[in-house]
Amino acid sequence: MAHARLVVLISGSGSNLQAIIDACAAGNIPAEVCAVISNKADAYGLERARNSGIRAEVLDHKAFASRDEYDVALGELIDSFSPDCVVLAGFMRILTPSLVQKFKGKMLNIHPSLLPKYQGLNTHQRALDANDKVHGVSVHFVTEELDGGPVIVQAQVPIENGDTAQTLAQKVHAQEHIIYPLVVKWFSEQRLTMEDNYAVLDNNTLPSQGADLNAYLDS
Repeated sequence: MAHARLVVLISGSGSNLQAIIDACAAGNIPAEVCAVISNKADAYGLERARNSGIRAEVLDHKAFASRDEYDVALGELIDSFSPDCVVLAGFMRILTPSLVQKFKGKMLNIHPSLLPKYQGLNTHQRALDANDKVHGVSVHFVTEELDGGPVIVQAQVPIENGDTAQTLAQKVHAQEHIIYPLVVKWFSEQRLTMEDNYAVLDNNTLPSQGADLNAYLDS
């Protein structure tokens, strides 16, 4: 099977990007990261890309008059690398419907909550404020609804006495670096698709909370 071509979009440090780069390099994912694109020139993830010999591109949203104009240019830049999968890894932009449609079924995102809880920002503090006992992270297909596409897999972390937004973020990050490479692996192996707004893995339509992570950690 030919290696899948990945384009990763980032805005910050790129720790999930690094986890995916490492998994590809180790042969755990049959894919290659062809390019990393950031809307911020100072994003450390661009250094991670360069250090791994991956094309690092900056497309500054401030250079465009509107969100629509930016997303047209972004779509063209992504397309120039002929990706099989577009991976959003801390890309802090709300995408226009036209861009989402362009890559429908091949764009993934990771969100630090157990969706559909806490779409949007400040998820760790919101979980604490709600006195939740469990928090976590979701990987999902991107649709036009913000953080609303079908969930592929979730990982849970316990909320313990004394946890802060910062300590929760650290727990969640550790799980992110496990489940995001796993989902990219499934997609690259052509085991994962989006059909009729459902995630389908190994020909099974996944429930609303995604696949049972424990059943797949060794797969």
